[in-house]
Amino acid sequence: MLLVIDVGNTNIVLGVYKGKRLVASWRMATSNQKTADEIGIFIHQLFDYSDVDANEIEDIIISSVVPNAMYSLTHGLVKYFHIQPMIVGAGMKTGVNLLMDNPKEMGTDRIVKLVAAYEIYGGPAMVIDYSTATTYDVINDKGMFVTGITAPGIQVCVNALVESTAQLPKVEIKKPKSIIVKNTVGSLQAGIVYGHIGETKYIIEQVKEELDMPELKVIATGGLAKTMESNGKLFDVIDPMLTLKGLRIIYEKNKKTKADKK
Repeated sequence: MLLVIDVGNTNIVLGVYKGKRLVASWRMATSNQKTADEIGIFIHQLFDYSDVDANEIEDIIISSVVPNAMYSLTHGLVKYFHIQPMIVGAGMKTGVNLLMDNPKEMGTDRIVKLVAAYEIYGGPAMVIDYSTATTYDVINDKGMFVTGITAPGIQVCVNALVESTAQLPKVEIKKPKSIIVKNTVGSLQAGIVYGHIGETKYIIEQVKEELDMPELKVIATGGLAKTMESNGKLFDVIDPMLTLKGLRIIYEKNKKTKADKK
Protein backbone atom coordinates (compact mmCIF):
# COMPACT_ATOMS: atom_id res chain seq x y z
CA MET A 1 0.00 0.00 0.00
CA LEU A 2 1.00 3.60 -0.62
CA LEU A 3 0.95 6.47 1.89
CA VAL A 4 0.44 9.85 0.19
CA ILE A 5 1.01 13.11 2.08
CA ASP A 6 0.12 16.67 1.05
CA VAL A 7 1.78 19.31 3.24
CA GLY A 8 -0.08 22.59 2.95
CA ASN A 9 0.34 25.89 4.77
CA THR A 10 -2.57 25.16 7.11
CA ASN A 11 -3.06 21.38 7.09
CA ILE A 12 -1.29 18.15 6.26
CA VAL A 13 -3.58 15.70 4.48
CA LEU A 14 -2.67 12.02 4.44
CA GLY A 15 -4.17 9.13 2.51
CA VAL A 16 -3.53 5.42 2.04
CA TYR A 17 -4.03 3.79 -1.34
CA LYS A 18 -4.45 0.10 -2.00
CA GLY A 19 -3.99 0.04 -5.73
CA LYS A 20 -6.22 2.81 -7.03
CA ARG A 21 -8.59 2.72 -4.05
CA LEU A 22 -8.31 5.22 -1.20
CA VAL A 23 -8.80 3.15 1.95
CA ALA A 24 -8.04 5.74 4.65
CA SER A 25 -7.43 9.47 4.99
CA TRP A 26 -6.61 11.89 7.80
CA ARG A 27 -5.96 15.60 8.35
CA MET A 28 -3.57 17.21 10.83
CA ALA A 29 -2.40 20.78 11.47
CA THR A 30 0.82 21.84 9.78
CA SER A 31 3.58 22.69 12.23
CA ASN A 32 7.30 23.24 11.97
CA GLN A 33 7.69 23.11 15.75
CA LYS A 34 7.30 19.35 16.21
CA THR A 35 10.19 16.91 16.33
CA ALA A 36 10.67 13.94 14.03
CA ASP A 37 9.64 11.62 16.89
CA GLU A 38 6.43 13.55 17.57
CA ILE A 39 5.37 13.53 13.93
CA GLY A 40 6.46 9.97 13.21
CA ILE A 41 4.71 8.55 16.27
CA PHE A 42 1.54 10.57 15.63
CA ILE A 43 1.23 9.44 11.99
CA HIS A 44 1.96 5.83 12.97
CA GLN A 45 -0.75 5.99 15.65
CA LEU A 46 -3.33 7.17 13.11
CA PHE A 47 -3.29 3.66 11.71
CA ASP A 48 -4.40 2.27 15.07
CA TYR A 49 -7.76 3.97 14.56
CA SER A 50 -8.35 2.64 11.05
CA ASP A 51 -8.67 -0.69 9.29
CA VAL A 52 -5.21 -0.27 7.74
CA ASP A 53 -2.07 -1.89 9.15
CA ALA A 54 0.90 0.50 9.19
CA ASN A 55 3.19 -2.45 8.50
CA GLU A 56 1.53 -2.88 5.09
CA ILE A 57 2.78 0.52 3.84
CA GLU A 58 5.27 -0.20 1.07
CA ASP A 59 6.10 3.32 -0.05
CA ILE A 60 5.45 7.00 0.69
CA ILE A 61 5.18 10.09 -1.53
CA ILE A 62 5.05 13.69 -0.29
CA SER A 63 4.14 17.03 -1.84
CA SER A 64 4.98 20.07 0.26
CA VAL A 65 4.78 23.86 0.08
CA VAL A 66 6.26 24.23 3.58
CA PRO A 67 10.02 23.57 3.43
CA ASN A 68 10.50 24.15 7.17
CA ALA A 69 8.19 21.24 8.00
CA MET A 70 10.00 18.71 5.84
CA TYR A 71 13.00 17.79 7.99
CA SER A 72 10.96 16.48 10.92
CA LEU A 73 8.34 14.90 8.66
CA THR A 74 10.75 12.96 6.46
CA HIS A 75 12.98 11.87 9.36
CA GLY A 76 9.95 10.80 11.37
CA LEU A 77 8.69 8.68 8.49
CA VAL A 78 12.09 7.07 7.97
CA LYS A 79 12.41 6.28 11.68
CA TYR A 80 8.92 4.86 12.26
CA PHE A 81 8.01 3.44 8.85
CA HIS A 82 11.56 2.53 7.68
CA ILE A 83 10.82 4.05 4.26
CA GLN A 84 12.63 6.85 2.45
CA PRO A 85 9.78 9.00 1.06
CA MET A 86 9.58 10.12 -2.56
CA ILE A 87 9.38 13.94 -2.65
CA VAL A 88 7.56 15.63 -5.54
CA GLY A 89 9.94 18.07 -7.18
CA ALA A 90 11.89 19.10 -10.25
CA GLY A 91 12.87 16.30 -12.62
CA MET A 92 9.93 14.03 -11.82
CA LYS A 93 7.67 12.65 -14.51
CA THR A 94 4.26 14.31 -14.27
CA GLY A 95 2.83 14.35 -17.76
CA VAL A 96 2.27 18.12 -17.41
CA ASN A 97 4.32 20.61 -19.44
CA LEU A 98 4.75 23.89 -17.55
CA LEU A 99 4.69 26.75 -20.06
CA MET A 100 6.01 29.32 -17.59
CA ASP A 101 8.77 31.93 -17.49
CA ASN A 102 10.20 30.06 -14.48
CA PRO A 103 8.66 26.61 -13.92
CA LYS A 104 10.37 26.33 -10.51
CA GLU A 105 8.02 29.04 -9.21
CA MET A 106 5.05 26.67 -9.53
CA GLY A 107 4.05 25.11 -6.22
CA THR A 108 4.21 21.33 -6.25
CA ASP A 109 0.70 21.13 -4.80
CA ARG A 110 -0.67 22.91 -7.86
CA ILE A 111 1.23 20.59 -10.20
CA VAL A 112 -0.13 17.55 -8.38
CA LYS A 113 -3.71 18.78 -8.75
CA LEU A 114 -3.23 19.50 -12.46
CA VAL A 115 -1.85 16.00 -12.98
CA ALA A 116 -4.91 14.48 -11.34
CA ALA A 117 -7.33 16.72 -13.24
CA TYR A 118 -5.76 15.95 -16.60
CA GLU A 119 -5.40 12.21 -16.03
CA ILE A 120 -8.89 11.73 -14.56
CA TYR A 121 -11.05 14.36 -16.27
CA GLY A 122 -9.06 15.30 -19.38
CA GLY A 123 -8.37 18.74 -20.79
CA PRO A 124 -8.87 21.55 -21.23
CA ALA A 125 -9.58 21.97 -17.53
CA MET A 126 -9.37 24.55 -14.78
CA VAL A 127 -8.52 23.46 -11.25
CA ILE A 128 -9.79 25.80 -8.54
CA ASP A 129 -8.34 25.11 -5.11
CA TYR A 130 -9.95 26.79 -2.11
CA SER A 131 -7.10 26.58 0.39
CA THR A 132 -4.96 29.16 2.21
CA ALA A 133 -4.86 30.91 -1.19
CA THR A 134 -7.48 30.43 -3.87
CA THR A 135 -5.76 29.29 -7.05
CA TYR A 136 -7.08 28.93 -10.58
CA ASP A 137 -4.86 26.77 -12.82
CA VAL A 138 -5.57 25.86 -16.43
CA ILE A 139 -4.29 22.92 -18.47
CA ASN A 140 -5.09 22.42 -22.17
CA ASP A 141 -6.06 19.26 -24.04
CA LYS A 142 -2.39 18.45 -24.71
CA GLY A 143 -1.39 18.45 -21.04
CA MET A 144 0.23 21.89 -21.14
CA PHE A 145 -0.14 24.37 -18.29
CA VAL A 146 -1.59 27.54 -19.78
CA THR A 147 -2.08 29.99 -16.93
CA GLY A 148 -2.41 30.26 -13.18
CA ILE A 149 -4.16 32.88 -11.08
CA THR A 150 -3.65 33.35 -7.34
CA ALA A 151 -6.11 35.19 -5.10
CA PRO A 152 -6.32 35.61 -1.31
CA GLY A 153 -7.94 32.59 0.31
CA ILE A 154 -11.38 32.87 1.86
CA GLN A 155 -10.19 32.26 5.41
CA VAL A 156 -7.32 34.72 4.91
CA CYS A 157 -9.85 37.40 3.91
CA VAL A 158 -12.03 36.64 6.93
CA ASN A 159 -9.07 36.81 9.31
CA ALA A 160 -7.88 40.11 7.83
CA LEU A 161 -11.35 41.62 8.12
CA VAL A 162 -11.89 40.53 11.73
CA GLU A 163 -8.38 41.50 12.86
CA SER A 164 -8.65 44.95 11.25
CA THR A 165 -12.00 45.89 12.74
CA ALA A 166 -12.87 46.26 16.41
CA GLN A 167 -16.54 45.27 16.39
CA LEU A 168 -16.84 42.51 13.79
CA PRO A 169 -17.07 38.96 15.22
CA LYS A 170 -15.51 35.79 13.89
CA VAL A 171 -18.08 33.92 11.84
CA GLU A 172 -18.54 30.51 10.30
CA ILE A 173 -17.88 30.54 6.56
CA LYS A 174 -21.35 29.57 5.44
CA LYS A 175 -23.52 30.67 2.52
CA PRO A 176 -26.72 32.41 3.66
CA LYS A 177 -29.95 31.32 1.97
CA SER A 178 -30.22 34.80 0.50
CA ILE A 179 -27.86 37.71 -0.08
CA ILE A 180 -30.51 39.89 1.58
CA VAL A 181 -29.63 39.77 5.30
CA LYS A 182 -30.47 41.87 8.35
CA ASN A 183 -27.83 41.06 10.97
CA THR A 184 -24.06 41.40 11.37
CA VAL A 185 -23.23 37.69 11.11
CA GLY A 186 -25.38 37.26 8.01
CA SER A 187 -23.89 40.43 6.52
CA LEU A 188 -20.37 39.06 6.93
CA GLN A 189 -21.29 35.63 5.59
CA ALA A 190 -23.04 37.12 2.57
CA GLY A 191 -20.13 39.39 1.76
CA ILE A 192 -17.53 36.66 2.20
CA VAL A 193 -19.26 33.81 0.37
CA TYR A 194 -21.20 35.63 -2.35
CA GLY A 195 -18.20 37.90 -2.92
CA HIS A 196 -15.96 34.91 -3.59
CA ILE A 197 -18.62 33.26 -5.73
CA GLY A 198 -18.65 36.42 -7.82
CA GLU A 199 -14.85 36.34 -8.06
CA THR A 200 -14.95 32.71 -9.18
CA LYS A 201 -17.63 33.29 -11.81
CA TYR A 202 -15.78 36.28 -13.27
CA ILE A 203 -12.41 34.52 -13.46
CA ILE A 204 -13.95 31.43 -15.09
CA GLU A 205 -15.77 33.54 -17.67
CA GLN A 206 -12.67 35.64 -18.47
CA VAL A 207 -10.41 32.60 -18.84
CA LYS A 208 -12.89 30.85 -21.13
CA GLU A 209 -13.21 33.97 -23.26
CA GLU A 210 -9.53 34.99 -23.48
CA LEU A 211 -8.29 31.44 -24.11
CA ASP A 212 -11.23 30.61 -26.40
CA MET A 213 -12.03 27.52 -24.33
CA PRO A 214 -15.83 27.48 -24.03
CA GLU A 215 -15.77 23.76 -23.15
CA LEU A 216 -13.28 24.23 -20.30
CA LYS A 217 -14.05 21.77 -17.49
CA VAL A 218 -14.01 23.39 -14.05
CA ILE A 219 -12.85 21.15 -11.21
CA ALA A 220 -13.01 22.47 -7.65
CA THR A 221 -11.17 21.14 -4.63
CA GLY A 222 -10.21 22.31 -1.16
CA GLY A 223 -12.15 22.46 2.07
CA LEU A 224 -14.48 25.29 1.03
CA ALA A 225 -15.31 24.14 -2.51
CA LYS A 226 -18.77 22.88 -1.53
CA THR A 227 -19.55 26.15 0.24
CA MET A 228 -18.74 28.06 -2.95
CA GLU A 229 -20.99 25.94 -5.17
CA SER A 230 -23.88 28.05 -6.40
CA ASN A 231 -26.95 26.06 -7.47
CA GLY A 232 -24.81 23.56 -9.37
CA LYS A 233 -23.68 26.17 -11.93
CA LEU A 234 -20.13 27.02 -10.91
CA PHE A 235 -18.26 23.72 -11.21
CA ASP A 236 -18.42 20.63 -13.38
CA VAL A 237 -16.81 18.53 -10.64
CA ILE A 238 -16.08 18.92 -6.93
CA ASP A 239 -13.27 16.53 -6.00
CA PRO A 240 -12.04 16.98 -2.41
CA MET A 241 -9.43 14.23 -2.85
CA LEU A 242 -7.87 15.63 -6.03
CA THR A 243 -4.41 16.15 -4.49
CA LEU A 244 -4.25 12.66 -3.00
CA LYS A 245 -5.25 11.20 -6.36
CA GLY A 246 -2.56 13.25 -8.09
CA LEU A 247 0.09 12.02 -5.68
CA ARG A 248 -0.83 8.42 -6.41
CA ILE A 249 -0.65 9.06 -10.16
CA ILE A 250 2.75 10.78 -9.90
CA TYR A 251 4.03 7.92 -7.77
CA GLU A 252 2.99 5.42 -10.43
CA LYS A 253 4.81 7.45 -13.08
CA ASN A 254 8.03 7.57 -11.04
CA LYS A 255 8.21 4.40 -8.96
CA LYS A 256 10.44 2.61 -11.48
CA THR A 257 12.92 5.49 -11.36
CA LYS A 258 12.99 5.30 -7.56
CA ALA A 259 13.52 1.54 -7.69
CA ASP A 260 16.40 1.96 -10.13
CA LYS A 261 18.17 4.36 -7.74
CA LYS A 262 18.17 1.83 -4.89
